Amino acid sequence: METRGRQTRLVALIHFEMTSHVKIRLEGIHKAFRVKGTPLPVLEGVDLYAREGEFVALIGPSGCGKSTLLNVIAGLDEPDSGLIELDGRPSPRRLGRMGYMQQKDLLMPWRTVVDNAVLALELRGVSRSVARRRALELIDVFGLRGFEGQLPFALSGGMRQRVAFLRTLLADSDILLLDEPFGALDAYTRAQMQQWLLEVWRAFRKTIVFISHDVEEALFLSDRMYVLTARPARVKLEVTVDVSRPRTLEVVTSEPFVKLKGRLLTALYEGGDVR
Repeated sequence: METRGRQTRLVALIHFEMTSHVKIRLEGIHKAFRVKGTPLPVLEGVDLYAREGEFVALIGPSGCGKSTLLNVIAGLDEPDSGLIELDGRPSPRRLGRMGYMQQKDLLMPWRTVVDNAVLALELRGVSRSVARRRALELIDVFGLRGFEGQLPFALSGGMRQRVAFLRTLLADSDILLLDEPFGALDAYTRAQMQQWLLEVWRAFRKTIVFISHDVEEALFLSDRMYVLTARPARVKLEVTVDVSRPRTLEVVTSEPFVKLKGRLLTALYEGGDVR
């Protein structure tokens, strides 16, 4: 039975790779910052890709350059060298082409749930009435019904993150960049938000690049994972998550999941490169 299950997952993976084109490709990305006149290398030859509709997670030691890498993908920073392609074409101008949710929810305290959610649409010139209608159409999907007119201080941490994610989704990009969005939540709320994120991802099938400091979280959510080295970051290990979907919280105790988690932890903490 297990063999048959693995064969089914392998067939699904092959079909996905044959029918999905690459949305993001990075080749040989280098980035350094100057600190008191001295170059500080942060990224050193990073190669990675994400296919259309794929959920890709990045993990690595604290301060290794994960957020810098996401900023480079988003166009907030430019690499010193290397190639960045979107949909198979070099993309020197990327700013505004992706939804980007950073570590803090960054909700404006004077704006209601709906008014915070529509901010990206308003900045793009969408009329207020149209923007609000689009947000209200998704209120139930995001579990925010009844809180549309509330200010951020009245919301729980999980609800604030939902508003921030709704704002990111309403940016109407095929690519979403998520930088440790659940890092500040308690364990129970974080588990709930992980399950909820998978449901939203299945519904909208966006390409997601997700940074996490939690190996189990990244493994639970993603199709593929990259392990980065300490700064300057480079890719130490790429792993396909061969765990069937849809996933429930019980999967974290399954044998395939536990084996992959052990391999990732070894790659993350050992001193040498993993091949």
